[in-house]
Amino acid sequence: MKILLLLLSCSLIVIGCSRQNNKNLSARTTLRIGTDATYPPFETINPETGKPEGFDIDLISSVCKINGWQPDFILTPFDGMIPGLNSKKYDVVISAMTITPQREAVVNFSRPYYLAGQSIAVPVNDSMIFAVKDLKGKRVGVQLGTTGELMAKNMDGVEVYSFDNIGAAFIDMDNGNLDAVLNDFPTTQTYIKRHHTAKIVGKILSEEHYGIAVRKTDTQLLEKINRALEKIKQSGQYSTLHIKWFGIPPLRKSNKDTTTIN
Repeated sequence: MKILLLLLSCSLIVIGCSRQNNKNLSARTTLRIGTDATYPPFETINPETGKPEGFDIDLISSVCKINGWQPDFILTPFDGMIPGLNSKKYDVVISAMTITPQREAVVNFSRPYYLAGQSIAVPVNDSMIFAVKDLKGKRVGVQLGTTGELMAKNMDGVEVYSFDNIGAAFIDMDNGNLDAVLNDFPTTQTYIKRHHTAKIVGKILSEEHYGIAVRKTDTQLLEKINRALEKIKQSGQYSTLHIKWFGIPPLRKSNKDTTTIN
């Protein structure tokens, strides 16, 4: 009898929590968004306004508008993003974050919203590095906590130098302290267009899908985000944002997931 009463009490607690979560979600007016605004053109700080801007910023702002939320951006280092999410410092993370099995073990991701891949950048006058095999014995810069860092550390004989933000790695390469930078192609391409001090060599080394991260318990929040992403895709707004920040229409084909937005 005691066991039955205990089970009944636990069930009522779960139901009560579920109803409370539903109520909180329905009453939400603000979405707290964790992002590392050091990664143009996805997220960076506008020097004139002091506010974050970029493809990710516009995308999540559109998601908020559809759901009637006010976006509240909280700047945080990339390597601390998932711990910060799970400790409820913010409600979601959008920061050019690749969906990986390791991350999926501790958070849930939205449907993929961007297809990217790792690329090698070298000084513009370099004539020694053309592919991964040429990185052996070389000094390679990466961003801390990224898939680029993981890839570089798995390369044979590579000296890996990790930076809090990828811009610092490029600056160190410009100063002659690094031989190459391993990083996502779109951001590397943006840096090259702005500074003209580096070039991309070899092929794209991976196929990586970015997603918006939420806590494991926030299933209804995730559903609302996914529905909003679908609306953004179907309305043509996604293509408009892509052209705005990358200068070209989005890709349409992915080997991983036919539901990928770009």
